[in-house]
Amino acid sequence: MRLKLKNPIIFFDLETTGINIASDRIVEISYLKVELNGNETIKTFRVNPEMPIPAKATSIHGISDEDVKNEPTFNEVARSLARDFEGCDLGGYNSVKFDIPLLAEEFLRSGVEIDMKRRKFVDVQVIFMKMEPRTLSAAYKFFAGKELKDAHSAEADTLATYEVLQAQLDRYSNLENDIGKLAEFSAHNRNVDFAGRIIYNEEDEEVFNFGKYKGKPVREVLQNDPGYYGWMMNGDFPLYTKKVLTSIKLNSINK
Repeated sequence: MRLKLKNPIIFFDLETTGINIASDRIVEISYLKVELNGNETIKTFRVNPEMPIPAKATSIHGISDEDVKNEPTFNEVARSLARDFEGCDLGGYNSVKFDIPLLAEEFLRSGVEIDMKRRKFVDVQVIFMKMEPRTLSAAYKFFAGKELKDAHSAEADTLATYEVLQAQLDRYSNLENDIGKLAEFSAHNRNVDFAGRIIYNEEDEEVFNFGKYKGKPVREVLQNDPGYYGWMMNGDFPLYTKKVLTSIKLNSINK
C-alpha cells in the first residue's frame, strides 16, 4: 500500500562501531527517500569513523578498518546529508531507540544544525511488536494453532510453554534440538547472577550491568570504590546477586 505523505520520508539504517549511542560512530549509512509524488531515491555510502572498528562489530556487518580507511568522515558528509534529510520525516527499524539518537549525536559532533525534533518518526519494529504481541497466548496460537485457555494459571502456562518449544523446533530447521544450544540462543546476556545485574563481557570478566558502573569490571570497581560493595549489600538487591558479589570480592582478595 502506498504511503500517504504530508512530507517526504526517509527510511534509513546505520551500521556502526557498536551500540553505545554516546561513544560509537557510523561506518555505513543507507537511506531511501520517498517523495510526495512517490518517487524513490536510495543512497548508500561508508564513513570513516575515525576510531577502530571492534572485531565484534565487523563480525556482524562485515565492515573493517581497511574498508573505510579512505572513506570520508561524518564531518565531511554531514552538511550534504543534512540537506537530504531537511524537511523529511524519518522511518526505520528500532530507529527511535538507536539509529535516530546516534545520528543526532553525529550531527552535533559535526556542528551541523538539523532540528530532528520537528520530524515525525515511524519505527517499524514498534509497530510489529504492538501488532503481533509477544505474549504466551499469542505464541501458543501462532505455533500450536490453538487458543490458550486459562492463561495465567500456572499449569496452563507451563504446558503451553513446553508445547510452544516443541513446535518451534518443528518450524525452525536452524534451531538445534539441544538444551545447551537452546539456552545459549535464548539468552539475552551471559548472566553471572540470575537477575542479570552482573554479566560476563567479551573477555569473560564479571562486569556490572546497571547503574553508574555499567560495563565496568566488578573487581576494578570494588578496588577503586570499596563503599560500593556495602551499598549493594545493604540495598534492595536479590540475595543471589549479593552472594555472587561477595564471591567475586573474596576471590579478588585471595588473588
